Amino acid sequence: MSKIILEMRNITKTFPGVKALDNVNLKVREGEIHALVGENGAGKSTLMKVLSGVYPYGTYTGEILFKGKKCEFKDIKQSESLGIVIIHQELALIPYLSIAENIFLGNERAKNGIIDWNETIVKTRELLKKVGLDESPNTLITEIGVGKQQLVEIAKALSKKVQLLILDEPTAALNEDDSENLLNLLLEFKKQGISSILISHKLNEVSKVADSITILRDGATIETLSVEEDNITEDRIIKGMVGRDLVDRFPKRKPNIGEVIFEVKNWNVYHPLHAERKVVDNVSFEIRRGEIVGIAGLMGSGRTELAMSIFGRSYGIKISGQIFKNGKEIFPTNVRKAIAYGIAYVTENRKEYGLILIDDIKKNTTIASLDKVSDGLIINENKEVVEVEKFRKKLNIKCSSILQKTMNLSGGNQQKVVLSKWIFTNPDILILDEPTRGIDVGAKYEIYNIINQLASEGKGILLISSELPEVLGMCDRIYVMSEGRITGQLSREEASQERIMKYVINNEGVKR
Repeated sequence: MSKIILEMRNITKTFPGVKALDNVNLKVREGEIHALVGENGAGKSTLMKVLSGVYPYGTYTGEILFKGKKCEFKDIKQSESLGIVIIHQELALIPYLSIAENIFLGNERAKNGIIDWNETIVKTRELLKKVGLDESPNTLITEIGVGKQQLVEIAKALSKKVQLLILDEPTAALNEDDSENLLNLLLEFKKQGISSILISHKLNEVSKVADSITILRDGATIETLSVEEDNITEDRIIKGMVGRDLVDRFPKRKPNIGEVIFEVKNWNVYHPLHAERKVVDNVSFEIRRGEIVGIAGLMGSGRTELAMSIFGRSYGIKISGQIFKNGKEIFPTNVRKAIAYGIAYVTENRKEYGLILIDDIKKNTTIASLDKVSDGLIINENKEVVEVEKFRKKLNIKCSSILQKTMNLSGGNQQKVVLSKWIFTNPDILILDEPTRGIDVGAKYEIYNIINQLASEGKGILLISSELPEVLGMCDRIYVMSEGRITGQLSREEASQERIMKYVINNEGVKR
């Protein structure tokens, strides 16, 4: 039996209103690949951020032991100095720097304070050879695909003499060949004695390479399974991942569903920087009046790319397909036209794309539809105040006044301001991308009530969410996306977490 290289004991981490980790325990052995699985929000990434020092000692309770010694990491540099390196789901590479510059950024090869470019290039070539990447060290990151970027991140980890490599959803945005190459690389590292923690939803990949599997659910450790000793099936893992009670988490609703109001046919989108990469692949779906339609899937499955490309082609290139509203084809080729056609999009990233944080609630609410509070070319401030006050009361936005800056609001109240902005445009179709991400349970319930109210008014709702209970609790019908394709469609009566997860894992594009 190999030695324990890492032990995390009774790790508890809380955020305002949320206990993200609740006495989590994890043991990783030397030279093993240890998979960490669970739903979005189960606490996997939070646990790894605690381990790597992203969340420093003192912001959580519990103990971390690495090679038998207690660790109290204050930052990520301290964990890296011991050989613990994390590769996050969102790659931390700088697009317009070279591969060599990215690999040694913050860890420069220098003599007397001057970068030694010869040594940098030589060392980069050695590292690229180890990860099987045949690229020039001088190639810009923006010139290579996401699969190769993932290998650059791993080469960067190797430059720090990694002993424990943490990979957070490393294949989420990769195609089948790139995923296979990366998994084979992990197996090669295992032969070299490097331990890995693999966070993944792709259970076929987990079963292929993992020696042990720890399941997290609702921030707690459910069980740790030995691939060699236990009788592991995907159904058993899925049950451990999703087995929870949904009672009282979602408001009651009696749907009143009408005719088809919105339809997308044969929709295709390519990546804006990597023109050869198709991110939305021949997707078709429809929404009826008064219906809440869900799209479930993992990060990287193409959900957000689909939503943004529909909303005024605000994402992607070489976009093709048709959009119909009330049976007539429409052409929302930019955001202004999309709004005019009655389409609204609530982004998954409210702080970057949804709000102007330095502006107040009033300006953020009316900015997408200034004509409703204007007399000609001049904004009628009295009318603006009256309208925004209506939304403040209707959506129960907790604030000192509508002149409060949105940066000073809680996440839930920021989300209500974003909703106010788009409801104020009086849309017929409302696309909600992760509408409750990062907000507490009470605020979620209020947002759910708002969504139900909009549906009862006859609007068509497209709800994109990584939280399976949210999709099941809110939606009348659910599409499942995987690798840019629709892989399944389920009615409310048919849907279960297990069935959705099976469609998520099956990426062959087979429809019900």
